[in-house]
Amino acid sequence: MFNPLSKSTFCTLVIAALMFSGHVHSEDGKPPNILLLVAEDLSPRLGSFGDPLAKTPNIDTLAQRSTRFTQVFTTAGVCAPSRAALITGQHQISFGAQHMRSSTSPLGRYLAQPAIELRALPELLRQLGYFTYTDNKLDYQFSGIRAGTGPFTLWDKDGARAEDWRLRKPDQPFFGLINFMHTHESGVMRPDGMSYSQSHTQSQNMRTALGLVATSITDPKHVQLPPYYPDLPDVRADIARHYDNIHAMDQRVGEILAALHDDGLAESTLIIWTSDHGDGLPRAKRELFDTGIHVPMLLHRPGQTTATEDSQLISFVDLTPTLYALAGGTAPPSYWHGRDFLQPNSPNRSYIYASRDRIDEVNDRQRAVRTARFKYIRSYRPEVPGGHALAYRDNLDMMRAWRAAYRANQLPPVQAAWFEPPGQEQLYDLHDDPHEVTNLAADPDYADVLGQLSQQLDDFLSRVGDTSEYTEHNLREQFLDNGALPKTPPPTVTWQDGKARLHSPIGASIGYRLESDGPWQLYTRPVQAQSLQAKSIRYGWAESLTTRHSAPNISPQEKP
Repeated sequence: MFNPLSKSTFCTLVIAALMFSGHVHSEDGKPPNILLLVAEDLSPRLGSFGDPLAKTPNIDTLAQRSTRFTQVFTTAGVCAPSRAALITGQHQISFGAQHMRSSTSPLGRYLAQPAIELRALPELLRQLGYFTYTDNKLDYQFSGIRAGTGPFTLWDKDGARAEDWRLRKPDQPFFGLINFMHTHESGVMRPDGMSYSQSHTQSQNMRTALGLVATSITDPKHVQLPPYYPDLPDVRADIARHYDNIHAMDQRVGEILAALHDDGLAESTLIIWTSDHGDGLPRAKRELFDTGIHVPMLLHRPGQTTATEDSQLISFVDLTPTLYALAGGTAPPSYWHGRDFLQPNSPNRSYIYASRDRIDEVNDRQRAVRTARFKYIRSYRPEVPGGHALAYRDNLDMMRAWRAAYRANQLPPVQAAWFEPPGQEQLYDLHDDPHEVTNLAADPDYADVLGQLSQQLDDFLSRVGDTSEYTEHNLREQFLDNGALPKTPPPTVTWQDGKARLHSPIGASIGYRLESDGPWQLYTRPVQAQSLQAKSIRYGWAESLTTRHSAPNISPQEKP
């Protein structure tokens, strides 16, 4: 076994060589490869973002030749709704993707349904000729959690390894989306000893089996606690474990970037590193405070040789339009809620928006709007406190210790507040109160700000729509057909000049393959073939039957 710190140092040196080897750029006329690296459950706890306790040498080295975006916000403080917005460019509340999560709903499984014309980012990039791949984590609300749960038209390969850019055709650009389970909330749960529940045991076993139990390198006494956390041993220990996991994630990032360098792709690959939402800690994950939705982001473009900083407000719905443009897309769809934040002539955002709905077994509904200075949160269930019991989160030692101290009346008001009903409105001055502990909603000096942001939120909800106007029960019934996913109708085929022209009667995505055991290709134009198989998928519906087609005079046959 090698020392993890020595491995980290090795990767850092490789990345340094990669970044300092001169001016890097894509070849003229060729779109860049795109590698989107997404940590799970992580706020800006990195050395390059000003955290002195974080040991992140590989990401910090990447930051030296990247643009560091300091004001990036997810649309939810929890993964599935946030990933739904990331992959579609639409706020999750607009198409029924807001509850955590649809495929495991306590009411029974259902899937969110974007508008039929919507195409997710990977499918749009496939249309542009990209080889697209991802690992085992999907979780888009119109898919299941894991690879193989669709839609099949998004990825050339899911369940892939980070280095599976090697599977593409020669000279084909690639888009890879790689997730890092190292920093997930499950990694904060104590990895051994007494288990609190079946989900805790499953987490312990899973992370051990995957080799995700990080080496302990962070001293709990060096952890800096925000004012809302009590200074308890379990609180310090869990946050220290989070830092250990961050270091392990950084090592894996180093390995991937070193492989990119070794394969001669560093000078033609655009790299984005970010997180799917804030820290996997209490009063962070699942919340609309900045601890839940503020994430770090680095963007390294081929040819970039110096560090820069960008403080414009960026929402996760902006990533799809921006990556589409970077890939050479010239006809952006009109249904996106975001903007290309690298477009020099585009005005910067004034507002970002975020939503919180059902969290596992607990029903809630909150909406937020944020400016560069103020945050406004509206609670539709003002009686539901953030620190409510939650089976999965209660596997954390720090969660149990914090709640026990609250119940014993051992906490000052600032540390007790999270366990109490938030009321209908919250307003925070983020310049003077970055930890969001002083609610100004009832302060008459801020009445104008409150009214302005409340109206701004109303305008946003009217503009994009909010499917939480329906109960989840009604939403689920609307999406299902007699309790089951609706079935996508199969595509039809016509033949002309030896080419198959495929058509979906409802405008769904279409895939085809020329061999019965071959990979599914995304249909974008007539296919030269004597025979083929075809099927369709509307996001949120079940796949169609697979149909077999041959050149004229042979009828298609169907199989399940």
